[in-house]
Amino acid sequence: MNPSKQRTVAREVALDGIGVHSGQPASLVFRPAPAGSGIRFRRSDLEGSPEIPATLEQVVRTDLGTTLGCGTCEVLTVEHVMAALASLPIDNAVVEVAGPEVPIRDGSFADYVAALEDAGAEEQDAEARRIGLQAPLTVNGNDGESYVAAPAEGLRISGTIDFDHEVIGRQYGSFTVYDGGFRRDLARARTFGFVKDWDTLRARGLALGANLENTVVLEDAEVLNEELRFPDEFLRHKVGDIVGDLALLGARVDAHIVADRPSHAGNVALARAMAEQARRAGRGAYVDAAKIMEYLPHRFPMLLVDRIIDFEPGKRIVGIKNVTINEPFFQGHYPGHPVMPGVLIIEAMAQVGGLLLMEEVDKPEEKVVYFMTMDNVKWRRPVTPGDTLVFELEMVQFRRHTCKMRGQGFVDGQLVAEADLMARIVDK
Repeated sequence: MNPSKQRTVAREVALDGIGVHSGQPASLVFRPAPAGSGIRFRRSDLEGSPEIPATLEQVVRTDLGTTLGCGTCEVLTVEHVMAALASLPIDNAVVEVAGPEVPIRDGSFADYVAALEDAGAEEQDAEARRIGLQAPLTVNGNDGESYVAAPAEGLRISGTIDFDHEVIGRQYGSFTVYDGGFRRDLARARTFGFVKDWDTLRARGLALGANLENTVVLEDAEVLNEELRFPDEFLRHKVGDIVGDLALLGARVDAHIVADRPSHAGNVALARAMAEQARRAGRGAYVDAAKIMEYLPHRFPMLLVDRIIDFEPGKRIVGIKNVTINEPFFQGHYPGHPVMPGVLIIEAMAQVGGLLLMEEVDKPEEKVVYFMTMDNVKWRRPVTPGDTLVFELEMVQFRRHTCKMRGQGFVDGQLVAEADLMARIVDK
């Protein structure tokens, strides 16, 4: 089977059981789907059998699992199903569920993997979508989670967990996902919970279906189940959850993920950061100074844009100015205490905005942009040598060669300047 082609399940296959939260009967059917359609959850118990695409945009909750929703239609705890599909990999399938939950089975990923392998895979006449990284990125969550993702071939996840429990403690491991790695090292790892949390969860209507048959249960300094499947089963399950949540990218992932204290919320945040980096890279918006000078009349020392890194025609542009100690204005502003003049920060912002505007006219090489007004200008903090200014401008209105834009400048993610700009395109 060609590894670069999309795949769907070769035939239907069904699983049933109970929902881990509702405690009610739950069933699921994997069905083939056309190339390019992705993974979709279908609620067969609701009128019209509404579908929810398995994408990051449909994530509505990440408390005790990842929940997808569309309007009033939801499917809870999709991560085990998504991990199994991603690990094989299956790119396109309809996952039909008769209720708001998928069956928890034994609390691991293994039954889903086995069912999909039994159904077989069918190659489709379309290239598989892959998502990788152009550069490393870091994501930090609100509850101590942290992730570093780096470019790599295939998907490897190195994870660390740390629980204040004698049986778990601090655990670390590194696992490959594709080519059988998930099935071998992660699929059998079960979800887990603590007796001390049971009353609180059940008062919220959660974990009503959890028991020793589908959950590793910990109390005080012991495990209530007969035995663990792996000494580090807790870590392996957490890593499997990462695979399932990253599958919401809708693509096969090429990256090495290093995760510390991962959570569903953190996993989804990581996936969104990866999607954003891929979106920026895929747009081909990286324009250097040589190209910029084809559009802007400015030259040294007044050309204050080094690169364009994101561009949506008629909507939005993002540009960069690298501020170095060699800038000529630092000779007099101020000796011994170099600070970029605020007026030049706004000038750089306006130049980025001018590039957005020039894309709206024919023969831009024959035009020039004059800025007419600047309102609501605010400077929030000094810009000094070594800073990288990132300007984001959004087109608010464009009529008869006159444009209104809203601009902001950031250094290390912190707002340093903002302004409302009005400009006009005229002939040179």
